[in-house]
Amino acid sequence: MKKVLSLLFVSALLLFSCEGEQGPPGFDGIDGGIIVSNAFEIQVDFNQANNYEIVEPYGFDVFPFDVTLVYILWETSNGQDIWRLIPQSVEFPDGLLTYNFDFTQNDVRLFLDGTTNFSLLAPEWTINQVFRVVVVPADNVDGLDISNLNAVMKANHIESFMKKF
Repeated sequence: MKKVLSLLFVSALLLFSCEGEQGPPGFDGIDGGIIVSNAFEIQVDFNQANNYEIVEPYGFDVFPFDVTLVYILWETSNGQDIWRLIPQSVEFPDGLLTYNFDFTQNDVRLFLDGTTNFSLLAPEWTINQVFRVVVVPADNVDGLDISNLNAVMKANHIESFMKKF
């Protein structure tokens, strides 16, 4: 009886097994999603009331292996914005000012660091500071000149920045 049941089972498998056309290829990544970069632009006022820092939630999913890069609008020359990867430091007679950041999977913190007295800084160093925050999948950073915002945008197909001000 066992042999008959085994034979019936194998026969059923052969009859119901079929092969058709191969489906479309899937995407590599988490849960079958496409892994892409996300970016936004934020304008910040650093002051004593906010302890010279601001914490900004991303507003999109960030995976544990993603890398956050932050650029500051350093100057404008002939109508062209010049962006610098932070940290960026400026020396003053009484000490050093550094624009810096850190990040988690949930948010990015932009802050002033250094030895200068922040409360004595002219408004051009603390008010209306513009930053571009780019979250890049870690695999997309290898071999990339991350100090060049345009190169990062091109390599990660970033065409615009969502404004958060």
